[in-house]
Amino acid sequence: MQLPRQVRMVEVGPRDGLQNEAQIMPAATKIALIEQLADAGLCVVEAGSFVSPKWIPQMADTAEVMAGLKRKPGVSYPVLVPNMKGLAAALAAGVEEIAIFAAASESFSQRNINCSIAESLARFAPVAEAAHRHRLRLRGYISCVVDCPYEGPIAPASVADVAARLLAMGCYEISLGDTIGTGTPGRIEAMIERVAEAVPRERLAVHFHDTYGQALANILASLEQGIAVIDSSVAGLGGCPYARGASGNVASEDVLYLLSGLGIRTGVDLARLAAAGRFISQALGREPASKVARALAARAA
Repeated sequence: MQLPRQVRMVEVGPRDGLQNEAQIMPAATKIALIEQLADAGLCVVEAGSFVSPKWIPQMADTAEVMAGLKRKPGVSYPVLVPNMKGLAAALAAGVEEIAIFAAASESFSQRNINCSIAESLARFAPVAEAAHRHRLRLRGYISCVVDCPYEGPIAPASVADVAARLLAMGCYEISLGDTIGTGTPGRIEAMIERVAEAVPRERLAVHFHDTYGQALANILASLEQGIAVIDSSVAGLGGCPYARGASGNVASEDVLYLLSGLGIRTGVDLARLAAAGRFISQALGREPASKVARALAARAA
C-alpha cells in the first residue's frame, strides 16, 4: 500500500505524557507548553483530562489550563472525559472535543476501572450521547491493542470488536494504543488489517509506546497499512507505568523526523517542536527523551 502523502500528528504530551510524570507542573507551565506546541504547527494538542484528582493529581488543574489557554484558530484542544461528571466540567470549560478510553483487554479493564469492557462501554454511552447533543467532537482510545501487562497477547479480533463499538457510539476517530510498547511491525500489521475490517482505515490512528524500541518501526508499518494519524508526545513525556525505568510515549520530534524523511507533509516545524520539548524538559529538570532533540542540541552546541 502506498504511504500517505500527509499525516496528522496528534500531540498527547500535555495530557497522556504529563499524567505519568510524578512532578506536578504548574498550570502556567502547561499553558505555555500547549501554546508552544500549537505555534509549532500541531493542529491537535491534548490539553488535559477531567478525571478525579485523587487518581491523577497532575490533571487536577485542567479547568484552569483551559481558562488560561489562548486558543489558536484551526487547532483542537481535546480533553479526556471518563464520565458524565467529567463531561459537565468539560462543557463548563468550553471544550469542543473530548476523548473516551476503552481497553481491548478484560484484565486491564478490571484492574484499571473495576469493570468489564462491556460495562465500560455502557458507561461511556451517555457521555457520547450528551457530547453529540452539545456538538462536541468525540475521539476514542483503545488500550492494550497488542499485549496486556496482566493477560499477555490480545487477539486482533478483540481490538476490532471494541473499535466497532466505539465507531457505533459516534467516535469520529479511534486511536489504537500499544500501551506497554511490546508490539512489533508484523503484529501491528496483522492487528490493523483485522481492525480495518470493522472500521475504515481513515478513521483509525495509532498510539505507540517505545518501551522495547519498536515505536518508529511500528509507525512505519502503520503508514504502510494506510494509517495517516499518529499520536506522539513531545520530548517523549510520560514513562511506561508497567515497566520501571522504561521509556513511554514515542517522542514527537522523532516521529516528525521520520515523516519528513519519507517526504510526508505534517505542517509541523521541527525546530519549534524541539524548542517546546526543551522547555518542558527543563521544567522537569532533565534532558528530552527524544533522540532527535538530543542530536539537534548537540549539533547546535
